[in-house]
Amino acid sequence: MDDPSQLTAFGQILLIGIVGVLLVLGTIALGRLISPKNPTAEKLSTYECGEEPQGSPWIQFNSRFYIIALVFLLFDVELIFIFPWATVFGASELMATDARWGVFTLVEMAIFVGILIMGLVYVWVKGDLEWIKPSPTVPRVSVNIPTHAYDRLNQENYRVKPYKASVERPADTGRPGTSSSQPPAFKPRFKKPGSVS
Repeated sequence: MDDPSQLTAFGQILLIGIVGVLLVLGTIALGRLISPKNPTAEKLSTYECGEEPQGSPWIQFNSRFYIIALVFLLFDVELIFIFPWATVFGASELMATDARWGVFTLVEMAIFVGILIMGLVYVWVKGDLEWIKPSPTVPRVSVNIPTHAYDRLNQENYRVKPYKASVERPADTGRPGTSSSQPPAFKPRFKKPGSVS
């Protein structure tokens, strides 16, 4: 490094990091400064994908969601490491300097991926990737009813009555005001606009 005024690679990374933090903090501060502040009950309510939140947030949560998310995150991070490895060590200039770089990087990445696959196999063998499968059991209740009574009920054929959509009026009982020709108790009256009654 001949010129001390030049930034090193670490200095450039530090400068990019500082500018990134300042941009984020600046946009947050600007938003707080110029945004209107009129909170309402609707604005302060919890947003759940456009749905009204109902019930308690304390619900039972299956822990396998968490484990599957961790396994996904593990292999997602693995890809973040594999892409730069492939671009750097796939360069023909590096391979031209020493032919052993290709074998070294291949073995190195095989060890890295092998460790991750061993972790996946461990989780798989442990059974954490399998969802809870229901195992239905026939309930046993100790009652004094003989089993042949249940068998007889189960073997009978029951006739289902047909569904009638019409509503039947109550029969005339002879009392005043109960005749079948009586109009309904509520009769709607509609007024024309502008008419006076």
